[in-house]
Amino acid sequence: MHKEVAEHERGSEAPLYTLHGMWCTSCALAVEGVLKRLSGVIEVSVHYPTATVWVKGDPDAIQLVALAPHVASIGYQLTELEAVSDAHARLEQESRYLTLRLVVGAVFGMWTMLASLLIYAGALPSHQVESVVAWASGAFSLPVVLYSGLPFYRAGWRTLHAKRPGMDVLVSLGVIGAVVVSVGLLWRGSAEVYFDTAVMLIVLLLVGRLVETLCRQRGLRAFDSLALPSVDVVVCQHSQRETLPVEKIPLGAQIEVASGETIPLDGTLETPGWIDSAMLSGESVPRFYASGQKVYAGCRYLGVETPLMLRVTAPAGQRRLDKLCEQMRRFQAQKGELQTMAERFAAWLSPAALVLGGLTLPVAILFGVGWEDAIVRALSVLVVACPCAVGLAVPLASLAGSGQAMQQGIALRDPAALETLAKVHVIVFDKTGTLTRGQHRMLHVALRNSKDKAVFRQMLYSAVGHSEHPLAYGLLHWAKPSGEHGGQPDPAEIVEIPGEGQRITFSNGEQWWLGSAVWVEHQLQQQGQVLPINAQDPAYGFASQVVVADGQGWLATLYLADQPVTDAQVTIRQLQMSGYGLAMISGDRQGPVNWVSQQVGLPKEACYSQRSPEAKAKLLAALPSPTLYVGDGVNDTLSLAAAGVGVVPMQASEAAREGAAAQLLTPGVSGVVRLLGIAKRTRRVMVQNLIFSALYNTLALGLVVVMAIPPLVAVLAMAASSLSVTLNAARLAWSEPEGNGSDKLN
Repeated sequence: MHKEVAEHERGSEAPLYTLHGMWCTSCALAVEGVLKRLSGVIEVSVHYPTATVWVKGDPDAIQLVALAPHVASIGYQLTELEAVSDAHARLEQESRYLTLRLVVGAVFGMWTMLASLLIYAGALPSHQVESVVAWASGAFSLPVVLYSGLPFYRAGWRTLHAKRPGMDVLVSLGVIGAVVVSVGLLWRGSAEVYFDTAVMLIVLLLVGRLVETLCRQRGLRAFDSLALPSVDVVVCQHSQRETLPVEKIPLGAQIEVASGETIPLDGTLETPGWIDSAMLSGESVPRFYASGQKVYAGCRYLGVETPLMLRVTAPAGQRRLDKLCEQMRRFQAQKGELQTMAERFAAWLSPAALVLGGLTLPVAILFGVGWEDAIVRALSVLVVACPCAVGLAVPLASLAGSGQAMQQGIALRDPAALETLAKVHVIVFDKTGTLTRGQHRMLHVALRNSKDKAVFRQMLYSAVGHSEHPLAYGLLHWAKPSGEHGGQPDPAEIVEIPGEGQRITFSNGEQWWLGSAVWVEHQLQQQGQVLPINAQDPAYGFASQVVVADGQGWLATLYLADQPVTDAQVTIRQLQMSGYGLAMISGDRQGPVNWVSQQVGLPKEACYSQRSPEAKAKLLAALPSPTLYVGDGVNDTLSLAAAGVGVVPMQASEAAREGAAAQLLTPGVSGVVRLLGIAKRTRRVMVQNLIFSALYNTLALGLVVVMAIPPLVAVLAMAASSLSVTLNAARLAWSEPEGNGSDKLN
């Protein structure tokens, strides 16, 4: 209860809003700059991919009514946090908007580029024909410049108004400058125009924005996976049963959940039941919940016949899963160290390029350069300053690293995560379904008479063959006969007592009691017998126990455990040798957690048990960043969002997959070692590319200021720098995948 109150208080101090009208990261920086200047605002984070604004400060200063007018003054709209469905609709509209502008740019730009190519190649018979083709080139560029490029001009103006000019200002001036200079040259009778420069900048950047928007749409799927479906719920009130949509169920209503169904709302049990809470708790086996205990939406009722009754304590929109979804959005809205550094770099790069381009014109005139040449030189500065090589340096290396990862059985949903992966300090694993197989297998069998083992296995296989209990799969796996059935009797009647066990009557009249030790002992006491001391071995106290008794008394005790994946121990050893800090955080009991830690080689003090999803994320946030979290379940989604990078194993749930940056496509966790090795090699290529592109910008800007370089040459120089960065990234993509081994992390 205290934890929920504290979480609510933190949420009220730092609310989340939705920002409408953003075009790029420059827009986010502009809004952030405006809000940071307001009195009473302590911290602001505008997250462009999710269009969310996270504000911290005095309660009155961070209210929507106080912030919205300032945001509106620069052309944007601030609203309450939108629903995930509304975010989908907004991004779909943005995709259509971008696609239409890109189609216009591609169709008309194609003819502009063709006309310019004919002029540059000298393929036209006379100067008069060149002039006509040059005018045609300008005419075809008009729809691209006036329609397709409009969002760049709008974003450029807004960021200038906010006193935070970004790359859109630079692009806008480059496009407008290229058109103005070209029109001036045409007016003077010259066919050497630069409409193709304007078209190329707009079309290439539109392609990048469209891909970016599609990636943002995909990122919302993590929230979709957390959302529970809209279902009809049976409400019991005043001895009457009524079916209502889950959204209309009020607080305090009594609802009914049928066997095998997912619990739709948080509530307090009014009838006991056997419940699988692995989705939220991570417990490896279901638990029996007594009346009065609290259960959460998303858990599954495993009762046989009697429906489960519960009193609603949290209606739709306020359930624990709903709050997890909101917390995920809050984690994503806060920026990491690398993103903050990149934005600081962008914050001064564009103004510096603008100042340099603006100074070029008067300085050139001052040194005796004619007006026309001075304008062309200033335009060349803007074109050269367009950070194409800088923009390609990291994404191309990320793409090459993603290709390498795919070859080695790792699907990267977010290639940009490679940069963070290369700097990871701590790696945290979930237990159930990640370091373990997620299925119980037989660990040890204690029999009253070991000679009867074959007969016992055959009868056990028949007894549990139709059970849906998770432990039944482990029992069947062990008891499955290798050959023909040995003629043992089949069950004639099976009576299941939820949360306790089964009473099985075979066709020959023999009777078994199979279930928990407490329940079986109680059944034996009714027969005047007792459970012997050796029926439970303390050495296997960590395991799940199934006790079997017959008419003669105790018959067997079966110990099952969720055992580690085959490569867990090797992977943990390799990561330890490479100097990573390792931990395991689980919602399971202390006993199974300690046993798994011993099996895989993790120290006991680095393993945490019985942690809720919120506690997992809180503990993860306290570790040295950046962190890597590996988990597979819905209960891991918050930690996957809170970590620097989230990775899921092959069999992960849909919610975990959608919220992670990478997924292992092969069984086990050894892919984590391969992924970290790829990330380190990719980062080296990123650094090389950034150094080269920085040298290019420095030298190119220096040359274009001191000597006349036509815009065409500037475009070619920009293309050459981009090509060199591309080839360096391709070197990573073309390299052969390395074999398995500890050198992966070098």
